[in-house]
Amino acid sequence: MSKLNPIKIGLVGYGRAGKCLHVEPLLQRADFKIVAICDVLKDRRLLAAAHAGCKTYTKIEDLIADPEVELVDIAHRSHLHAADTMKALRAKKHVFLEKPMATTVADAKKLKAMSDRGPAKLFVRLNRRLDPDFLHVREIMKSGILGDIYQVRLNRDCFVTRDDWQSLLVFGGGQCTNWGSHIIDHALQMLDSPIKQMWTNLKLIAACGDAEDFVRVLLVGKNDRIVDMQIDGGAAIVQPEFVVNGTRGSLTCDTQTIKMRYLAPNSNLEKHTSKPGNPPDDWRVGKDLNWCEETLAVNPKVQPDMWAALYDSIRKRKKFPVTLDEAIAGVRIMELARKGTQFTKPKLFLDYKLHD
Repeated sequence: MSKLNPIKIGLVGYGRAGKCLHVEPLLQRADFKIVAICDVLKDRRLLAAAHAGCKTYTKIEDLIADPEVELVDIAHRSHLHAADTMKALRAKKHVFLEKPMATTVADAKKLKAMSDRGPAKLFVRLNRRLDPDFLHVREIMKSGILGDIYQVRLNRDCFVTRDDWQSLLVFGGGQCTNWGSHIIDHALQMLDSPIKQMWTNLKLIAACGDAEDFVRVLLVGKNDRIVDMQIDGGAAIVQPEFVVNGTRGSLTCDTQTIKMRYLAPNSNLEKHTSKPGNPPDDWRVGKDLNWCEETLAVNPKVQPDMWAALYDSIRKRKKFPVTLDEAIAGVRIMELARKGTQFTKPKLFLDYKLHD
């Protein structure tokens, strides 16, 4: 590790995500070094300085101008992502951007165009793409043991009366941009096909603001596979996070455990001819098939690390796991889901104070 040339990071936003999801893991690594943190709130700057042992800034422009910063790590409110990322790219600083890439497709495309021109590159932190449960479920889907996959259901359920900025549209809140960024990305990956049809429904159930906390998106691929995703902030009982149905079996996954029931590999479905008569008392044809049942601990064969991938992309010019086109595709689904709904026009909070 001593031979590593650590990437010097300037973090923007020392909130929950910045502190817990960025600073804390980075302090355990030798391939990155936090040299500056920017936050508009004085108490957070004092905490950041003590936590990371680095300089602090009030304005992102000052952090970007710091010659020691080579990668700007953006972890603040979603409505600021596009503008502040553009500032950093124009200053020729690489950017690691928290989801969502942007709140509109138009802004996301502008960021991609700027990154493509270089020399600075943009990387979007859709880190759930590398979650062990997602990776293991994908491995099973591709193995063929479940047969041809015809339906996938993705669920993120809870009951929460959320009242912070993530519940307000004006700041880029709502579950389309929050959990939706990740689950829509999962859905697009699991569809394994261009989209043929799409149906969406958004609601506000339990949250306290004006942004949606219920998101239902159903995608049908040109391969006729259905991926049905749901984020429900008003659910008192949760469902399995993954449900996959194939022509030879099914699985469920709840983050730590995968349960499967599938036809034995050497077992073939019997061919039957329909008859016009009435069913017998025991009508379930095929009930005596040779079923296998397994319960597995989530443990994919390959478990990439996003920070390591980011380092290799910058220092070694390797391909990053998430392309900008894939990130834009997710923003497009979010935008289409909200189109024509009450969740397109945020309330204004003109008296809200976001700085010291």
